[in-house]
Parts: sequence; structure tokens; C-alpha cells
Amino acid sequence: MNTEFSLAPLFRHSVGFDRFNELLDSALRADQSSTYPPYDIVREGEDRYRIVMAVAGFSRDMLQITARENQLTVTGRQSTEKNVNPEQSGQTWLHRGIARRNFERSFRLADHVQVEGAEMRDGLLEISLRRVVPEASRPRQIEIAH
Repeated sequence: MNTEFSLAPLFRHSVGFDRFNELLDSALRADQSSTYPPYDIVREGEDRYRIVMAVAGFSRDMLQITARENQLTVTGRQSTEKNVNPEQSGQTWLHRGIARRNFERSFRLADHVQVEGAEMRDGLLEISLRRVVPEASRPRQIEIAH
């Protein structure tokens, strides 16, 4: 009995993230520490995508987004003032459930996917992506000569 399953049928019609199946498989196998911060990938149309990351506790100046070739990297660095030991300031943690740690999250992008911009609101970082296929790579009709 084969217990291994393939997610390939789910992604046959997707455009943009041609390695999405591989990304999902690695995310499913990842341990909890590598899943921070949580994120969503949303397909908004045939050639538009959005990555939404939960970055509560980070301000715009603590985040850096870098796009290089087919790699998108989001880095978050907490300032040292926010990570002061509460006992030194006279405070005591009763419960510490909000993650306040540095992170680096990378996404592999399909060919011709470009980052259009980023916006931050309500503790969510939204990165807009668009697939722009160059004219030379688009299908074209070839006339058959008589």
C-alpha cells in the first residue's frame, strides 16, 4: 500500500509559482521554529499574487524585502531596546505568547514573476507580485504558407 500522496493535481492550473508543490511539501515537513512568521500566499488572478505575512511587533523600519533573480527574501530584525529583559525594567512576564524574534523568510519565485510593491497594515505585511511574460516568450500564431 502506497501511503505517499502527491499534490500535483491541485496545482495543474496554477500560474506563477511553478515550484509551489515543492514549497508546500517542504513547509508541511518543516518543524515549528522554521514556520515563523506565519504567512499566506493568495492567487488574485491569472497573473497576480499576494504574500501576506503576520509581522506583529515589527515596524516598517525593522523589515527588509529583497528581490534577487527568482528569490524573494523578507528579513525582520527586532531592535535591541524591545528585547530588554523585563526583570531589569521592573516588569515580570506572566505569559509570553507573542513571538519577538528575528527572522528571514525566503520564497522562490517562478520565471517572470516581479515584485510590484509592499504595504503594511494592521500587523500584516502584504507583498504584491505579478507575472509579466515578455512578448518574445508568449505564444504566437504561425501562418502556414501556400
